[in-house]
Amino acid sequence: MNIFWFRRDLRLNDNIGLFHALHEKEEVLPLFIFDSTILNELPKEDARVQFIHEQLENIQKQLEKKGKSLAVFLGEPKKIFEKLIEENKIKTVYTNHDYEPYARKRDKEIYQLFKEHDIAFKTAKDQVIFEKEEVVKDDGTPYVVYTPYSKKWKEKLQNTKLTQYKSEDKLDQIVKHNYPFLSLEDIGFKPTKIKLPEYNVSEKLMRNYEETRNFPAIDGTSLLGIHLRFGTVSIREMVQKAQSVKNETFLKELIWREFFMQILWHFPKTTTESFKPKYDAIEWRNDEKQFQKWCEGKTGYPFVDAGMRELNATGHMHNRVRMIVASFLCKHLLIDWRWGETYFAQKLLDYEQASNVGNWQWAAGSGVDAAPYFRIFNPTEQIKKFDKDLKYIKKWIPELDTSKYPEPIVDHKEARERCLKVYKKALD
Repeated sequence: MNIFWFRRDLRLNDNIGLFHALHEKEEVLPLFIFDSTILNELPKEDARVQFIHEQLENIQKQLEKKGKSLAVFLGEPKKIFEKLIEENKIKTVYTNHDYEPYARKRDKEIYQLFKEHDIAFKTAKDQVIFEKEEVVKDDGTPYVVYTPYSKKWKEKLQNTKLTQYKSEDKLDQIVKHNYPFLSLEDIGFKPTKIKLPEYNVSEKLMRNYEETRNFPAIDGTSLLGIHLRFGTVSIREMVQKAQSVKNETFLKELIWREFFMQILWHFPKTTTESFKPKYDAIEWRNDEKQFQKWCEGKTGYPFVDAGMRELNATGHMHNRVRMIVASFLCKHLLIDWRWGETYFAQKLLDYEQASNVGNWQWAAGSGVDAAPYFRIFNPTEQIKKFDKDLKYIKKWIPELDTSKYPEPIVDHKEARERCLKVYKKALD
């Protein structure tokens, strides 16, 4: 018997690792492990856990039509596999690559376990078009600036045939088994009130993407983030869609995701350390009361507050607004980008470590290809550019223009001057 281990690839179609597993002579046990090491850190109502479970239910329904089923476990992956090895004669375990530091450490330990039991561990590239060292400079070093990276990425794409892997055509190869399919309650979680997003990659949205994506009051973004994060859609299919409507801007967003993923792969320390080391010398104020007001959307700056309230209520925040709230935290309040990154990690449905760390470091000025430290968004001017009719802001701040709405917690001009002084001191 062989095993296919679902992770960040929660679909039966165009799944490369699953395709390879199903094209062997051995029958395949498909499984998913809710990693207790990760789940123990989460609140018992977590929309992302619910989203994962809903996708597993979708897979289960598709398999049941074939008289098959998915095995779902809760525990530490190594211990689950030790038990499976005791109970079965396993030849090969198939899965798809995961690039985050925790996943790399976990996979290294799992590989050693399989090696001890003479089990092959075969992994495939599935959640990105290009990975690791596939898009690097001519001297083999990684790109740390987006534009030349994207140019090389697109050149490489022109010479790459994006194959659709028909993994869904061989489901008869799945073994019948008696392992459980755990419910959300079985793993200790409750349903959440947060509405889980459906993505939109219609031709109309893609064609208008350049014009609409910066305006949070317009329904102009795809909401693809969580689906790419957990692999409920194929990245190959999404790139082909972007190519078919010839939308360069939409394709660039997909390339940004891979840019940050290769940065995290080459520089895993950036999860906790500034990419540019001298930025770790900044003397952050880290005022806990002001941080709390930022978290709650009570800073007195409407664009910032609307964004934070949207995040707290829905698990989502519009991309343009993310830049504004992140800049405000780091530059206006002089609060360490790691505080903001951690809060987003707790709240964002589409939280992806590489993009979250990369974008927070960009906002703080400490990352690759980052905004210069003296670029400080004026949150009031941003309203004039991106929400001049206050449609987005009033949706989230009904008490705007009343005595119930708080006064600004900092003065923009003073905060800007303070920021420039503190940054200059650290970087000179």
